[in-house]
Formats: sequence, C-alpha cells, structure tokens
Amino acid sequence: MPHSNPAQPLDIHTLYHDHHGWLKGWLLSRVGCTESAADLTHDTFLKLMNKQRANRDFVVSYPRSYLRIVANNLMVDLFRRWKVEEAYLEALAQRPEPVTLSAEEREIVLETLQALDKMLDALPTQMRKAFLMSRMDGLTYAQIAERLQVSERTVKRYMQQAYMQCLALML
Repeated sequence: MPHSNPAQPLDIHTLYHDHHGWLKGWLLSRVGCTESAADLTHDTFLKLMNKQRANRDFVVSYPRSYLRIVANNLMVDLFRRWKVEEAYLEALAQRPEPVTLSAEEREIVLETLQALDKMLDALPTQMRKAFLMSRMDGLTYAQIAERLQVSERTVKRYMQQAYMQCLALML
C-alpha cells in the first residue's frame, strides 16, 4: 500500500495516481452510482488540492485513511442533499395540479370579481369593513365588534345584509 513520506510535502499527482482507482471503487460500493462515485472522488482530490494550496507544508502520513475521511464527509453531505431533494420532490408530487382557465372561464371570473367589487362598494362603510374582516382576515364576530366598536349583534346584522346582497348578485 503506497503512502506519502511524512518528511515530504504532499505530492497530489502521485497521490492521485496511487489512490484514485481505489477511492472511486470504495465510494461506488457505498453510493451505488458510478457518476456520484466519480463526482465524490473528484471532489475529494479537489479538497486535498485546496488544502495544499492553503498550506504548502501539508503532510498526509496515511493517505487512504485521510482520503476515506474526506470522501466519507462528502458522501454524508451527498446523502443529506439526496434526502432534501427526495423530500422536496415528494412535497411537489403532493401539490395539486395548477388550474388553467380557458379564456371564457377567465372572463367569467373577472366579471364576477368586478361585480363583487361593485357590490362591496355599494355597502355602507362599517358593513363592508365587517364583511372583509370576516371573509378576508378570518376574524370572529367578537373580534370584529371590538375593532369596529359595535355590538356582536350589529356585526351579525352587517354580515346577514352583506350576504343577502351577495346572494342577490349571484341570482
């Protein structure tokens, strides 16, 4: 088993030549994918080169052990990334398909929204506020009453009248 001389600085070319095939095979046996094993092998030697650039006197006494540790850390990162990707794809698969409206359906929706906007504009200010607080903000009648400084009974009456106008609009 070849290894670096502890007295000599690291020779990347020799290390690559002596250990590339072994490291790629070791990684392949763990990740089960030739392309991923090749990428991890490349990244391992790239990390080693960057380490040497940062410290010219960098020495590796036991190259296979060192390469295995670096490669294992990269492999753990890869497995984490795969888990995140898998979770993302599962979440994406569970999302409902986007709805595409025809030109006619879009026109109907726009007309309905315009009519609803016109109906809301026709409501008295306090009634419109109560309706929007309930339907858009999800507030309870008690919360609306507190904000508008009216009774819950008044809020209920506002809501009934607003619904009646909406119903009249739809008929």
